[in-house]
Amino acid sequence: MYYLIASCIALLLGPLFYRFFTTGTGLQKGLDGFIFVSLGGLVLIHILPELLEHGGFLAIIFVVIGLWGPTLSERLFHRYSEVTHNLTLTLGITGLLLHTITDGGAMILAQQDGNSALLALGVILHRLPVGLAIWWLLKPQVGQRWAMIVLVGMMLLTGVGYFAGEQLLAHLSLDKTVYLQAFVTGSILHVVLHQPHGHNISDKQGKYEYQAGIGSLLGICLLFILLMMDSGGHEHHDHSHSTEQLFDWLLTLAPVLLLAYIIATLRYLFGLSPHHPQLGQRWLQRLAGPEALAITFLLLGPSLAMIQLISLVLIGILLTLTKVQLTDPHRGLPISAWRFGFAHLVDRSAPWIILSLILANLIGHPSVPLENPMVQVAVLLLLFLPMRFCNLGGAVLALSLAYSGWSIEAVMVALLAAPVFNLAQLKLMNWTQRLLLSGVIALCLLGTHWLIPQWNPIIALPQSINAVALAILALLFAASLLRLGPRQFMARIMLWKPRPHQHDHSHEHKHEHHSNSDQHHHGHSGKEHS
Repeated sequence: MYYLIASCIALLLGPLFYRFFTTGTGLQKGLDGFIFVSLGGLVLIHILPELLEHGGFLAIIFVVIGLWGPTLSERLFHRYSEVTHNLTLTLGITGLLLHTITDGGAMILAQQDGNSALLALGVILHRLPVGLAIWWLLKPQVGQRWAMIVLVGMMLLTGVGYFAGEQLLAHLSLDKTVYLQAFVTGSILHVVLHQPHGHNISDKQGKYEYQAGIGSLLGICLLFILLMMDSGGHEHHDHSHSTEQLFDWLLTLAPVLLLAYIIATLRYLFGLSPHHPQLGQRWLQRLAGPEALAITFLLLGPSLAMIQLISLVLIGILLTLTKVQLTDPHRGLPISAWRFGFAHLVDRSAPWIILSLILANLIGHPSVPLENPMVQVAVLLLLFLPMRFCNLGGAVLALSLAYSGWSIEAVMVALLAAPVFNLAQLKLMNWTQRLLLSGVIALCLLGTHWLIPQWNPIIALPQSINAVALAILALLFAASLLRLGPRQFMARIMLWKPRPHQHDHSHEHKHEHHSNSDQHHHGHSGKEHS
């Protein structure tokens, strides 16, 4: 009973925190960063692997529909964009309400013999960002009364789950509602990413991004605590394994990533700049760095690194001879080589590194039936099209896929195609150049298939060194978050700018919103990415 009361109190803390954090623009930006990271991270790292475990690859399709469906509807039927957004908000809130029933059941399970109290504590702690998110999403949209009604409903449904016992929970089990929950999860992500309350935050010059970064770091701390409690409190074998696997990957990668940033610093110091006058030199940096080659050499072995080097040289020669220009050039290069390697390049690569780890953790999940090498390559190429990976992100993705047991062809396509095979870059090519590029990539993959190279890391550092390197890397990424704020940080991998998703009842405002959206859609190719 104490767990139930504590969980309800945790929900009620949401409005109190919201009232405090919205007393100033800086605090409001901090609240936005906290919810953006904690709720978004909880979905990507905690909920999606569990949906995959119970629903397989089809569950991800429902998540994508829930995430992108409202955006597509708003663009196709812009006159009804407010209705679409409100419907999405309603679906997300409904999903959170249904989820509270299982929270109540989880607290009952925590009280049984043999189960850890950490499970109940984890449920109580994760109600803090949920209560904040409810108030954050609803109060600016529908007012304080409806937001409070939803919170009271969540507390009542938690009580229903607590007192109803295992019979009701059996009917609401994840196996029976997995696709509904997947769709609702996508809807929640859509609402969080589109910042529905953003019109109340006036920060056009970005002077409050530091506060947003502080809020996001607090969200990461809470997320880390929740994940540690989840893996230690109860047994979800595949799910807890996925969290531990992410941490193991980070430990392995950290010292090599620091070395990659040192290499980038040195090559910038000796004149190998992204603004080099020679097109071939610029393509070398875009495709290989050469810091990305160091990751392949040290963690995947010299044979794969040699094949990658030869293949990238062929691709670079082709793109140089056919005079293909690079999309998304570096802007605002610093004078200092150290600032280039450990600030500028970190800002550009950190989001891709994080995304690559999360993607590999999802598509490499045992429940995803992607064992055929051709299917794996096709899925990766489709994944690369709407995105613009940097070479470090591609190398990290390749390493993570190799550790997940994917084919050597899939690993190689991540190393070769990730930095160049995307819609923004392909738009700068004619059909002959596109066919030649596809042919060279296919030829390199055939060569890889014929050679069947084995990957083996050539270094194995002590865990103490890996832990120190991970701590330093975490500080570099945290500094990047503080500089950019979480939305600008993640905007490097998103297909939209980190703008508020505004809706107003006036026709004039709706027309302006649509016009701005179109302007953004056509002007996106000039946006800065690696």
